[in-house]
Amino acid sequence: MLNNIRKFSKTIFAKIILVIMIVPFVLWGMGGVFSSGNTNNIVKINNENITTADFVDYINNSKIDQNIIKDNIENNVLEELLSRLVSEKLIKMEIKNLDIHISENSLVNRIKRNTNFIGEDGKFSRTKYEKFLLSQNLTAPGYEEKLKHNELRKKLFSYVSGGIKSPLFLINSLYEEQTNQLDISFVSLDNEYKKKENFTESEINKFINDNSEKLKEEYLNFSYIKITPKDLTGSEDYNELFFKKIDTLENEISNGKTLNEIANDFKVKIINKNNFRIVVESNDIEKLIYKNRNENKIQLIDKNDFYLLYEIKKIEKILPNISDKIFKNRILKAIFEKNKFEFNQNLIKKITNKEINKANFNKFSDGKIEKIKINSITDENKFAKDSLKLLYSRPINSFTLIADKNNKIYLATIDKVYTNKLINDSKDFINYNNQTNIMMRNYLYSSYDLFLSAKYKVDVNQSALERVKNFFR
Repeated sequence: MLNNIRKFSKTIFAKIILVIMIVPFVLWGMGGVFSSGNTNNIVKINNENITTADFVDYINNSKIDQNIIKDNIENNVLEELLSRLVSEKLIKMEIKNLDIHISENSLVNRIKRNTNFIGEDGKFSRTKYEKFLLSQNLTAPGYEEKLKHNELRKKLFSYVSGGIKSPLFLINSLYEEQTNQLDISFVSLDNEYKKKENFTESEINKFINDNSEKLKEEYLNFSYIKITPKDLTGSEDYNELFFKKIDTLENEISNGKTLNEIANDFKVKIINKNNFRIVVESNDIEKLIYKNRNENKIQLIDKNDFYLLYEIKKIEKILPNISDKIFKNRILKAIFEKNKFEFNQNLIKKITNKEINKANFNKFSDGKIEKIKINSITDENKFAKDSLKLLYSRPINSFTLIADKNNKIYLATIDKVYTNKLINDSKDFINYNNQTNIMMRNYLYSSYDLFLSAKYKVDVNQSALERVKNFFR
């Protein structure tokens, strides 16, 4: 039947992206180099090889921009891609070893039941199937092969996690964890942090000396021209003559003409800026130039209403003077955040060492204690999501630091916990049963990862990987 469907789409070429489940099978050791020294292979899994050509094809098929790969070579982007390729190879090997298969009839039925291919009469439409393939630039065999692989993956995952049934105590535990209500007391730490205006000149100067290189800012010397049709043709219209002159201008840039020479040729005004950095008063053009700074290169940008021609002549890193208000405010903000971070870290250490109790809790912020009831772990009316998770993981009468949506920090303690009970066969029960099943599957997949790491020996040819890296460098 698949062949019958394919014959209607023989001339269609390209690909389709399928939404598939990605399993984190990445816990194997990727250690040694092949003892054989085969430079055409980049990975060996037991007795099967992944060639360098396979890896390059995989990279190309990933459609990741080569510049992104180049910029992230040192961030292990290629190791991550290779890890994914190995994961796919392991899954295929497991499918083969477990003799998991899917019949042609099953694939045919899967295609014929796809709502994208159902006509108005409620039956499979070959025309709709063809149009789908055409719209996705896809061959029928290619689509069917990917569909087959996707279905085999699902069967493997079903094989690994089949028959999972969560015990009642886990379902209740998850329900209580997420729906319990908390009474908490909390105090703002704002008054505990040293105010910006209280930092001494000595502290400011020490911070600058300790961080002088990081605090340097780039100052630019540049010139630019704002070009409109009126500048080049005397007319307000974007007509053919204007665009011809723009073409001429681009040619002159390519031929190495300077900005001054171009300005003289076209009789347009140059605006010069020296020792420039962005301030509040900077206009949008100057901000754009600063953002796209590239020394000794003339750039022509189409801004729709005009063309911008600019040249950056010098970029210099300079440590601003402390008399500069913008710089001083930046320093004060940095010192404040550093001091705030250190205060919070010290407080966390005291909490860990159980040095915080109700008595000294009441002394924070002059005893201005606030109280609130939190209805569930999803009750984000006051505190941020991560802080709620932290609160719900802490025991009663314990202390912790939490934050609100504006990143304001509080010291909090849990006064009381109200436990909710789950009613069997309710909608909530079904929901939390499903959530617990998913959690158990994830644990099972992690265990399966360990099983795979023992079953398969994965070796990476580091020399071959380095050659691929050098190609992108």
